[in-house]
Amino acid sequence: MGDQTPADDRLIVWLDIDNTLYSASSRISQAMGSRIHAYFVSLGLGHEEASDLHLKYYTQYGLALRGLTRHHDIDPLDFDRKCDGSLPLEDMISYSPSLRKLIEDIDRTKVRVWGLTNAYRPHAERVLRILKIDDLVEGIVYCDYLVKDFVCKPEPEYYEMAMKQANVSDPSKCYFIDDNRKNVDAARALGWAHCVHFCEKGLEAMEGGRIKEIDDAREVGAVDNGVVDVSTLEELRQVWPEIFRQAI
Repeated sequence: MGDQTPADDRLIVWLDIDNTLYSASSRISQAMGSRIHAYFVSLGLGHEEASDLHLKYYTQYGLALRGLTRHHDIDPLDFDRKCDGSLPLEDMISYSPSLRKLIEDIDRTKVRVWGLTNAYRPHAERVLRILKIDDLVEGIVYCDYLVKDFVCKPEPEYYEMAMKQANVSDPSKCYFIDDNRKNVDAARALGWAHCVHFCEKGLEAMEGGRIKEIDDAREVGAVDNGVVDVSTLEELRQVWPEIFRQAI
């Protein structure tokens, strides 16, 4: 998970990686979902049981692998090789000049930029390299598959771990964007002051092995917590104007 960084008083932007730094139209979530389903089946489960368990673990833990490591005798690195590691990412996503320009325009005298992912580090680094923004992201907080009972979003311990690694003590300095509303709400509940939900409404994505149409619906009874929805990353210039360099 990396050592704690030196103290730094700047604000910090946390960028989710998958389905946020690239569009759900890439269909990476579908490709990943089919690989995870195949992994469940390889454990001797029937297709229906595998599908139900995949959804159950994703819903309960925020990550199917968390359920697999808790309830099955599996090697998480084997899972990573067969799922994340086997994705043909180079054929599915590519460099976006506008994305690079957006991140370049963040004022580094005031702001740090970190990745915040539920993937293992090699996958996160691979995505950032393909998008050609790896040099713009100062650190990555990830799920460390080598740690027994590793934590992941949306568990509070994950965000606390992230702040510790980045040496952030004041949650009001945290800016965060993620395509998963539960992940965003969990951060907001911990006092992360500037939270954005990346919502490509109308596109399809796979969650817990099930295809769903992306929407901004929340659970019944959910209260307004100040989270802003955006459908493009460029909208961050309007939502978070204070973190960007001002045009001369």
